[in-house]
Amino acid sequence: MTTFRRREVARRIFATEFNKATHKLQDDEERSPVYVLTPLGLRCNRVFVVGALLEKEEVRPDSGIWRIRVSDPTGVFLGFVGRYQPEALESLLEIEPPELVAIAAKVRVFEGDRTMVFLRPENIAVVTSDVRDYWVVETAKATIGRIENFEKGDDDDVKLARQIYSVDLNEYRNAVKQALLTIMESFVEPEEIEEEIEEEETEEEEIEDLDLEFEFEEEEWDLSDLLKEE
Repeated sequence: MTTFRRREVARRIFATEFNKATHKLQDDEERSPVYVLTPLGLRCNRVFVVGALLEKEEVRPDSGIWRIRVSDPTGVFLGFVGRYQPEALESLLEIEPPELVAIAAKVRVFEGDRTMVFLRPENIAVVTSDVRDYWVVETAKATIGRIENFEKGDDDDVKLARQIYSVDLNEYRNAVKQALLTIMESFVEPEEIEEEIEEEETEEEEIEDLDLEFEFEEEEWDLSDLLKEE
């Protein structure tokens, strides 16, 4: 008997919280969804982010796998798009950075010398600054809600996050404040964001060293039946 899983809700999350997530959750059941537990206790399988597409680059010539970097007011999301995400890939190839984009993506975890999370976009679309501002406000509300839940400590995922992470709630409060102030002051142009992000060269070099290790084996196995490629 074929069973169908309900599509996971795409969570709104700022880059500063997303990038600090290191803990993966997955049931023993075959082909069960992979979740990431963030420092504030958010269990997410899919996310919805809006920001400035700063860069798109094919990780190796003719590999068909593109690396992207998308900036929100708190940091930068890293993502990889390949032929197993045809809608996202088609859209990406038509977009030239810098450009404001909205992305619905699966969350993936790389476990090597260090653990890091990244996006595997399902859909990418160019958006206006109004859409970006609305996303920032709604994501700020969601983050504040998680901060309040973390302080209460009643939720099981929050209890687990408290055990795993060393969390400074003021860091996330300040991130929310900065994000809201940024759109109030008229969000800086993508070109200006790009200049600021270039200062993070050390982290970027580490990411580039990992590029060759991303093979998307899970995606190939996961989607082959759906795409009728085998």
